[in-house]
Amino acid sequence: MDELLTKNLHQTISQGSLVVTPLPLSPNISLYLISADYPKDRLPDEEMHAIIDKPAYWAFCWASGQVLAAHLVSHPEICRNKTVLDLGAGSGVAAIAAALSGATSVIACDLDKHALEACIVNGKANQVELDTLESLELCVDKVDLLIAADVLYDRENLPWLEQFGSYADEILIADSRIRDESVFEDFEKISNVSAITVPDLDELKEFGDVAIYYKKYR
Repeated sequence: MDELLTKNLHQTISQGSLVVTPLPLSPNISLYLISADYPKDRLPDEEMHAIIDKPAYWAFCWASGQVLAAHLVSHPEICRNKTVLDLGAGSGVAAIAAALSGATSVIACDLDKHALEACIVNGKANQVELDTLESLELCVDKVDLLIAADVLYDRENLPWLEQFGSYADEILIADSRIRDESVFEDFEKISNVSAITVPDLDELKEFGDVAIYYKKYR
């Protein structure tokens, strides 16, 4: 199955390779991620356009996803015996953590078909089964818990915060991009953790400062 992910990766980064990588904050979870020696020099224009058009977000474990996954694993009661939907699942790290924590079922939701394929492969690598969904609007049955990591980097997504209650009874969001905490005025801030993306992108330190917010609707 990793051949499929490599094929998908090469549609964007032709010289990249994937390696099974244990996560620093959750070493019990390993993901197929792009190797740390991926090309960092200027790429051919055609490849740059491919990256812009279809970035392989799923080939990295972003700081917020890793922090959210570690939080779920450390507090298994959050997901135990619940139905969970991971919005913007990417590599599937948070969805996998939810499944390992005892969720009855977990849906990985992402607009990117390649991300959903990565979720399935990474789930099997961690001996868990994940359902997949291409869009939140396609979620017919309300779930117990909606989890999301760094889905608000695009300010056009902020209205989701008012809509999440239609899809879940509880919301858990990890975010490193929103500095105006008034955006989360209806949420409880329950944690703040520093982390880095894997492999390390040498991002600004502020992007490794991850806050976790919680809201319950009933």
